Order: sequence, then C-alpha cells, then structure tokens
Amino acid sequence: MKPLRNSHLFFATLAGLCLLGSSLAVADAPLEGTKPAQWRVLWTDDPATTATVSWSTAARGENHTVRYRKRNSDEQNSIQLADSGRYTGGEFELYYHHARLSELEPSTAYEVQMVSDSEQSPVFYFVTAPATTRPFSILHGGDSRSDQDARRRVNTMIAEMVASSYDNDDEADDILALAHGGDYIVSGTKMDLWSMWLSDHELTTGPDGRLLPLIPARGNHDKGKPFNEVFGFPEDDLNYYSISIGPDVRFVTLNSETSTAGDQAQWLAEELSQSRKSHCWLLTQYHRPVYPAVKEPGAGLKSWVPLFEKFNVDLVCEADGHNIKRTVPIRNGKHDETGVVYIGEGGMGVPQRTPKPERWFLQEPGMADQGHHIFVLTFQDATLTGKCVLEGGKVRDEFSRTARAQPLTQ
Repeated sequence: MKPLRNSHLFFATLAGLCLLGSSLAVADAPLEGTKPAQWRVLWTDDPATTATVSWSTAARGENHTVRYRKRNSDEQNSIQLADSGRYTGGEFELYYHHARLSELEPSTAYEVQMVSDSEQSPVFYFVTAPATTRPFSILHGGDSRSDQDARRRVNTMIAEMVASSYDNDDEADDILALAHGGDYIVSGTKMDLWSMWLSDHELTTGPDGRLLPLIPARGNHDKGKPFNEVFGFPEDDLNYYSISIGPDVRFVTLNSETSTAGDQAQWLAEELSQSRKSHCWLLTQYHRPVYPAVKEPGAGLKSWVPLFEKFNVDLVCEADGHNIKRTVPIRNGKHDETGVVYIGEGGMGVPQRTPKPERWFLQEPGMADQGHHIFVLTFQDATLTGKCVLEGGKVRDEFSRTARAQPLTQ
C-alpha cells in the first residue's frame, strides 16, 4: 500500500506533545549556528529495518538527536542520539550528525525531525524498504561534480520524478531509493565542495517532505576522509557492502578506488554465491567501468567480471565515463545473450564526453550517447525494466531483462 500523503504532521517534544508546523524547507537551508541543514537518509545496512538520518550544522553544539515515529500516527515519538564530529578538509567549521535508526518496520513511512540544541529542522519523512515481494523502482546515476547548475537541475528532476511515481496506484512505479555511483565533487578532500553538494542534495526532497534514501558508492574524485564522514561510514570503512531491497533484489556496492582483487574480490565471491541462491535479482554498482564507452577498462575487468559471469549478475551499474551507455549482454569477452549487461556512465551534472559507439560491446542492441540523465530500474514479477531519462524527461533508452531465478513468494 502506498503511504498516505498530505496529512498533518505531529511530533512529541522531549517534555511532552507539541504541535509543530508542517511547512517544508526549500533547498539551500542556511548553515547558521546549530540549525540543521544538508539533510539526507542513507541505506547502507538492512533498509527494511534500519536507516541513517544525517545532517550538518555550522556550530558544534552539545545535543543532537532525531525525533521519529510512524507517519500519521498519534504515538509519542522516539528519540535517537546522533554520532557527531567535525568534517575533515575545510578551513571553515562544519559538523556532521548521523542518527542510526533501527528496529523499524518494513514498508513504513516514518516522520523525522532533526534537533541540534534548541534548533529544529522541518518535519520530513522517509519510507523503509519492503520485507515481502512487491514491484518497485529505484534510480541509479553518478558523476554529479563540476557543473553545479546542471547538478541542481538533475536533483530537481529527481524530486519531480519521485513525486510523480506515487501519483498512481501502480506500485511498480514507486521510486524507493537513489543509488549514486560516485564522483560527487571535483576534489574529495575539499569540504567546501562537499558542503555545496550536500546543500544541492536537498533539492531531491519531495514537495511533501519525502526524503529519498541514498545508496552511495565511492568515485575516483572522492578520495579522502570526508566521504566516510558525509555518508556515515566508520572512519576506516572500505566502502563495499550489500543490501536487500525487498526479498528479491540484492544490490551490491563495490569500491573501484581500492584494490579490486584480494579481500574485496573474495568478499564479492562469497556475497554473490550466497545471494544468487536467495534472490531473484543480483545488481552491482561501482565507479570505474569495466566495459567503458570512452576510457580504458578499470581493474574490475579482471577481478570482478569473472565473478559477475559465474554467478549470473543481472545488471551492472557504472559511472566515471560522463556519457550514456548500455552494453550488449557479455560473457567471456563477447556478445552472448546469457551474459551480463552494463549500464552507465554518469550524468548527474558532470559535463558530458563523446562516447565511442564503434566499440563492439556498444553496437546494437547496445547503445551509446551523451546527456545529463538518470536511470530508472523497475522490478516487476520476473522482469527488470530500465529507462534512461534525460534532463527534461525524454526517455533516451529502454531495455528489459528476464529473471534468471524466480521471484520469491510472499
């Protein structure tokens, strides 16, 4: 069932019940004192029962919490303390706050309000992932660096796409999350650029206050400590992980900016082996493409592709190339209808490059082009449908994949 919309939002304060205004903030919320800004929701664990609610403040502050409860509920809200610290890499002060919510209910809308000292954010909401089989969609894109105006336009388009996806009764249209394939900014060590990106990300917030969960991957421009601080990873985290979006879809995020062999490849082999047995769909995302439309192949061509083919990964999402591409199905280095399809390669604001469509893996039924874009991936029954949507809403490419395994029963 789709979440209810356009209702009054109530929250309990720490001392008791208090009616809050339901007015929503616009993007570019000012960074002033301990006023919460740069809000976001992150999915890096079990998205049916957990989520990280994050925000920034200009001042350190003393107490940082999130109030949350089921949307449209009269129950008293719960309080979650945030892990806080100062971002690395900036001459100016800026502080992160990550409130890690757990024991949530699947397919449930939760109202959230970020509180730093006496300052409060507007009331938002997000929706947890399902725990039973249902159709849905997610977005994938990458490379939002360099052109801030284009990035803001794409983010605005994303908010409009998410809002319109809930305007009908077809659950398959419902967009649940955004997977970002990396390269958020030009230089990952510069916190002033991260701060701009974080403020621009507010534009993905829906007109009714819906926060779109983000599934982040690290890109080659995202070197340095701020990446983990922005996305709530532990300081020494290597940024490869897997989540299940419902019982049928396993979404694996890899890190092409560290060794693709060794521990990461061993982890990937174990992950794909187990997930292929339990999930209808296997998808991966990472930054550097292994079948690129412009550049030379990344190291994952040797480390990961044999595993993708061994365990029949259904779709691979890449970035880095600054263009649009969809390969033919590939197995053993040639076109094979039983093979793996690769899409990408990043168009969330970065200036676009001219692809090389003469490469064998981009020829029909593959494709290559350029333009700011986002992919919509829809899972329904035994079919995965993909659409590449250009800025302005034009659909540049459509494709479908048939499940290699049957969907799980409810």
